Amino acid sequence: MVLPPRCLACGGPVDRQGGLCVTCWSALTFIAPPFCACCGTPFDYAVPGETLCGSCMAEPPPFARARAVLAYDDGSRPLVLGFKHGDRIHAADAYGAWMARAGKELLAGADLLVPVPLHRWRLFRRRYNQAALLARAAGRSAGVPVAPDLLVRRRATPTQGRLDRKGRKRNVKGAFRLRPGRRDRVKGKRIVLVDDVLTTGATLAECTRVLLHAGAAQVDVLTLARVVKT
Repeated sequence: MVLPPRCLACGGPVDRQGGLCVTCWSALTFIAPPFCACCGTPFDYAVPGETLCGSCMAEPPPFARARAVLAYDDGSRPLVLGFKHGDRIHAADAYGAWMARAGKELLAGADLLVPVPLHRWRLFRRRYNQAALLARAAGRSAGVPVAPDLLVRRRATPTQGRLDRKGRKRNVKGAFRLRPGRRDRVKGKRIVLVDDVLTTGATLAECTRVLLHAGAAQVDVLTLARVVKT
């Protein structure tokens, strides 16, 4: 009664907590099949079997599969940026439930959810790691354990926002490591990496390499949103 349910996007009244109004829901592009069997890029038309997109055929990523809830566009951007930079962390449970549904096939065989880490100084300034909040929420929804501090960002990399694909790869190369003493938690495990947005995949690919080098059996990727090329 004191805090009535509000739309996660516009703040208008809705019928339940963690919901969206009809207008804001209609503005979102939810990703559903058909899509690339590897990176999850949506296809414009139905395709047979486990079809890969051109990018994955030309340069396969180190992770096995990537899935996302939303296309990162004008409709979803306010949700993502408000959650990431605007302290709207109350939305984490709703987003985590969406991610659990979108990544159902990944989470069904997962041993562990691992968020992409922030560097300690960026975490100090922001006060929370949005990827860790999403991982915890998705883990609760799917019943999968979460290891929020398994990976460490060893150096403070410049923001990726204005870099091209090659620049992003150079920027994050060698930026992550496994926390000392945690190799036993990784060896032979099927791990799902969690982040807020998949853009070029450079950060997630670098984290994947660290986990595979530590002995992970397989690494998949689950994000709230992803950039979709048009």
